Amino acid sequence: MVNVILPELGEGITKATVSYWFFKVGEKVKEKDDLVELTTDKATFNLPSPCSGVLSEILHSEGESVEVGQVLALIDNT
Repeated sequence: MVNVILPELGEGITKATVSYWFFKVGEKVKEKDDLVELTTDKATFNLPSPCSGVLSEILHSEGESVEVGQVLALIDNT
């Protein structure tokens, strides 16, 4: 399993809001596919998948706030 983690965002930004998941649990993803859209006070950006595999679990739903370093989802890369 690979953890999809909210990375450092810079400029003192400590959290982001999940706007949209591009994939559903059980769907195959490829490395660098846009996985989730996130919004901060300053910008909206897409976080790419860190690996290829199957999206096995989404830990934060659309509309939820996530802190930097928290796990957003799990990808089964076996």
